Amino acid sequence: MKTNDANINDVDKYIAGFPPDTQKLLEKFRATIQKAAPQAEEVISYQMPAYKFHGMLVYFAGYKNHIGFYPTPSGIKAFKEELSAFKGAKGSIQFPLDKSLPLQLITKIVKFRMKENLETAEIKSIKKKGNA
Repeated sequence: MKTNDANINDVDKYIAGFPPDTQKLLEKFRATIQKAAPQAEEVISYQMPAYKFHGMLVYFAGYKNHIGFYPTPSGIKAFKEELSAFKGAKGSIQFPLDKSLPLQLITKIVKFRMKENLETAEIKSIKKKGNA
């Protein structure tokens, strides 16, 4: 069940808007991302928890029957085979609330996205220096 409070501006408040069992899973999800990306900044974006590291990294959101994970289309594509057991789309994946969260896979995806964002930032920096 997604919270409808448009004024939610921190992840603690966001998570508090869900039933206790869902809160526990969202906290596990959050901790997994924070451990995989300790340098990332935690924000609320598009009314859901998100992480920034040289640009947007990943998002997640709670729903009635699943946790949505949004690691961008590149994050989905890179782990397509491992994610094939889950319902998803081009840039999202759904982890059912009644199944164990694939925390190791989430960690791998977050680290992949960090590397990807860092490489993109380095390329932009090189191009910027070349144009100076």
